[in-house]
Amino acid sequence: MGRYGSERLVNWYHLLPERRLDAITAVVLHATELPGFEEARLEADKTARESDSGRGMCGHLYIDRDGTVHQLVPLERVAQHVQGHNTPSVGIELINRGRYPRWFDTDHQTPVEPFPAAQVHALMEVLRTLRGECRALTDLYRHSDLDTALVPASDRPEVKVRRRIDPGPLFPWAAVSAFWAELGEE
Repeated sequence: MGRYGSERLVNWYHLLPERRLDAITAVVLHATELPGFEEARLEADKTARESDSGRGMCGHLYIDRDGTVHQLVPLERVAQHVQGHNTPSVGIELINRGRYPRWFDTDHQTPVEPFPAAQVHALMEVLRTLRGECRALTDLYRHSDLDTALVPASDRPEVKVRRRIDPGPLFPWAAVSAFWAELGEE
């Protein structure tokens, strides 16, 4: 068991750039937009196999619906989870179907799966631990705050849809961001 949950490190994590914990200033919250943790893990490995660098796209930590936390990348490595913001941030992926499997269809842009209380509670505990361990950590973002790109809809290319909407409108952002603010006051 690692400090954040079960260590299920990707076998290519050593290819990711190293960093010190005091260089981490932000947490970025994501939704996997896949059915489960195993699918998310397979997707990370697939992106590694398909990349020239052998490095895949994935977050550091994954939190399942029941609150189980899996660590795929050590915090001391820069994971590829949000373009242009990876170096100073920790990526936390919440297992949630999101727009799966029709991510970019015009009529499928509103997720319907809620985030269970156990998952949100585990996220808050992870945020508390991170805040204590990474002393320069001050910022909390949603993936959709940082990646605002539009792409052609898969069913109607003349229409543009958000590339990333996660963690999405059903995520309890107000409660989590208020908790984050309270942590900063401790």
